[in-house]
Amino acid sequence: MTGRDAVVREEDLQAYVDGCAGGERRTEIEAYLAQHPDVRERVMLEQRQRATLRGQLGGKFAEPVPSRLWIVNIQAARRRRWARRAGLAAAGVLLFAGGIGAGWIGASRTETAAARATPATTAVADSASAAYRTFVVEVAHPVEVDARHEAHLLQWLSRRLGKPLVAPDLSRFGYRLMGGRLLPSDDGAAAQLMYDDPAGKRLTVYVRAAQGNETAFRFRHEGEISTFAWIDRGFGFAVTGAVSRDELLPIAEAVYHRLNGGGAGTAKD
Repeated sequence: MTGRDAVVREEDLQAYVDGCAGGERRTEIEAYLAQHPDVRERVMLEQRQRATLRGQLGGKFAEPVPSRLWIVNIQAARRRRWARRAGLAAAGVLLFAGGIGAGWIGASRTETAAARATPATTAVADSASAAYRTFVVEVAHPVEVDARHEAHLLQWLSRRLGKPLVAPDLSRFGYRLMGGRLLPSDDGAAAQLMYDDPAGKRLTVYVRAAQGNETAFRFRHEGEISTFAWIDRGFGFAVTGAVSRDELLPIAEAVYHRLNGGGAGTAKD
């Protein structure tokens, strides 16, 4: 290979794994792999895992889409959330009217009052909670890549997030890593790591890009689901489980220490 095609980039390798590299480019990638056995071994492993996942998930594609995932129901739920947030924002404007609130009222911006009034940690907690509810009930396919392939899982998720990711050891709390999956988010990709205990109770660690630097924990409780969320250096994190606040807080602190390498923030309601 010569010229501009002499370099095989990571995206070329991923296209090859996905079967999207064709013609002359495929031939060049295969020549590159022949010269780099270590890269070839990794690519072959990813191809095998992709084939295995497709085989395991083949039956899911034939199942009807659950009503909770219908676009019309998702849109309706979002409209209800936006309406509630708009009401909170309107109340905030009234309280702010004596000061800079007047500037908010007079501003002609496309950003909605609800979006301004919603902390970034709330958005992270919403996404983490929704992902938890969607996948924690799965029996056959709770994760996309299981813990037997932990190194590959973390390498894959780190590459997609643009951030080195580790799986916190939660064994002292009675939880072991089951595996994880890649999820979409408003700011690109998100990662979900799932854990369970000997009784089958599950919790998740969620990571995605997010604006802000709010290292203080924000707690929310919805039904039986509890979530601690925080933001650090451009990324949002959340720990979610069907446990009490007191049980989840030390787990969230341990995850914070492992993923962020600092002192735990102060928990807030």
